[in-house]
Amino acid sequence: MSTPCLITPLPLFIYNGERMDEQQKTKPAFERDGAGNLDQTLRPQSWEEYVGQPKIKENLRILLTAARERGHAAEHILLYGPPGLGKTTLAHLISKTLGTNMRTTSGPAIERVGDLAAILTNLSPGDVLFIDEIHRLSKSIEEVLYPAMESGVLDIIIGKGPSARTVQLDLPPFTLVAATTRISLLSSPLRSRFSGGTFRLEFYADEEIGQILTRSAELLGVSIDSSDLTRIAKRCRATPRTANYLLKRCRDLAQLEHTSLSGDILEKTFDLLEVDTLGLTRPDILLLEALIHKFHGGPVGLNTLSAATGEEMATIEDVIEPYLIRQGLVERTPRGRVATTRAHEHIS
Repeated sequence: MSTPCLITPLPLFIYNGERMDEQQKTKPAFERDGAGNLDQTLRPQSWEEYVGQPKIKENLRILLTAARERGHAAEHILLYGPPGLGKTTLAHLISKTLGTNMRTTSGPAIERVGDLAAILTNLSPGDVLFIDEIHRLSKSIEEVLYPAMESGVLDIIIGKGPSARTVQLDLPPFTLVAATTRISLLSSPLRSRFSGGTFRLEFYADEEIGQILTRSAELLGVSIDSSDLTRIAKRCRATPRTANYLLKRCRDLAQLEHTSLSGDILEKTFDLLEVDTLGLTRPDILLLEALIHKFHGGPVGLNTLSAATGEEMATIEDVIEPYLIRQGLVERTPRGRVATTRAHEHIS
């Protein structure tokens, strides 16, 4: 007769309101939260953890604290700038500061006026409504937002033709936080209704990226030297999302090779991803090589450059060129694109 096995339960702890045992407690935060929530885990959870954008943080602190003390919903806020700089994270922090729920949607997801009406009428007083990529809202939906933002009412047309009538619904006080990467595509009437302020997120300094990476490495449960963090920071295009992406890929390679996160692992990862010391990727290099070797540094027209590289003109103009111009590698002239002296030195 076999002896029954006695299992001693492990001591339990509390994490984010949930019980966990000793083994779970020693795991990195991303393992406790689950792999599917990794990006959410790396997102700053407080203003102290949010690095950079000091002017925006101070303006929002004043706006939100004053509104909360008055017991009013904060005024509507518009955040814009290139992707990956922290617009969505700011929206979450705004909601936490106000102590209210946040409802999240995006411009492409709101296809009909009824979709927007359903979202607005289901808000509770003081809620934050976050609309990402708001520039992709249709004009008809924008016009429904005007009275909702300005007067707190929703105008709905019932019926068609001569029998049509307008019904006006009162909405609970709410705060609209909108984010966009293309603010020029927003109509002037919509932009003017963000009375809480329009804030442009700036690119990050290497020191700020280093602080972000230090926190991310701790959450991922990896050990990495500060010099190696600096090497990642110089290749991330001054963008936190890209920095975290590079750190995660370096961690993956170190895991598969059963080694620590060293300089050799970083170099192998950068080679595999084709990211050079300035953060240039393969499409960037191909454009510079075509400009320098095929057209002797320019000037060359966008159409010709597109044919030479095999990239669409819109891709070159909107995706590749902005970073090259910001790095002083390419200049736009009336006659076409010109490679700078720095570009020649970098490619040679």
